[in-house]
Amino acid sequence: MSWRRRWTPALFSFCFISGILTLGAYAQLPPPAASSARVLLLPRRIVSGERATLAVLDPKGRLTPGVTVNFSNGDRYTTDATGRALFVAPLSPGVIFGSIAGRAGRMATTILSSNEAASAGIEVSSAPRVASLTDRFEILGKSFCGDADANQVTIAGHQAFVLASSPTALVVLPLPELQPGSAGVEVSCAKRQSPAFSITFVGLELEADSSPLKLGEHRMLTVRVRGTTAKIALEARNLAPEIAELSGDNPARASSCGGTENSAKFEVVGRKNGNFLISIRLVPSLVRPVP
Repeated sequence: MSWRRRWTPALFSFCFISGILTLGAYAQLPPPAASSARVLLLPRRIVSGERATLAVLDPKGRLTPGVTVNFSNGDRYTTDATGRALFVAPLSPGVIFGSIAGRAGRMATTILSSNEAASAGIEVSSAPRVASLTDRFEILGKSFCGDADANQVTIAGHQAFVLASSPTALVVLPLPELQPGSAGVEVSCAKRQSPAFSITFVGLELEADSSPLKLGEHRMLTVRVRGTTAKIALEARNLAPEIAELSGDNPARASSCGGTENSAKFEVVGRKNGNFLISIRLVPSLVRPVP
């Protein structure tokens, strides 16, 4: 399965919630320029001498072709037409760093020995208890495929898209058909299949005044959570700090209240007149999966 699609976290500008494009809609768009690359996705763990897949995204969450990724050991790879690149992990176990050429910042991944990653079948050791309908999430374990497209991840019977992978880690994006609530997840690769386990998928909706922010104005943002009555941790990141200040910190964290009216609140304060831009995501939390 070699296709590109757009990934977008919950990104709020006024009352706008950016979603994900359908495959048909995405196919009609030109690919983003390599110069727009901003986000590097590396599997959290890779295996000595084994293949793995990385991905690069632009600010709008689109997979970005033609981007050079440099590793701290001197290796260099360029993303293909799908916005991903297949590479071979270095032989020496330890930590290695990857970075987008010409961009500040780097991402670490841990190289495991082949003995540490050995398994006769697929084992899923960690997965999120709660994940977003429109954001990527990680699955950790053993005996996955390093080639992202060789993995089959199904959520409630719908095949998800594997953005990045290694024999011990997957970065997965749900497809638009998925509805809020608990869903069964299965992972298969090379005729091996994991036991099914459950993840609760939630939707995030913003309630806020859509008018431009004014200097000194305090404005409350309410994030409604669909799909669970449990309290969940959210993180807000201010993407326009010249316009607004996010109360508490940047990023700021808050817990939803739980219950049938499950929601969380964040506050912004105007630094000057203009349109603010806030990204809100679940705080990642991996646990041992349950059936």
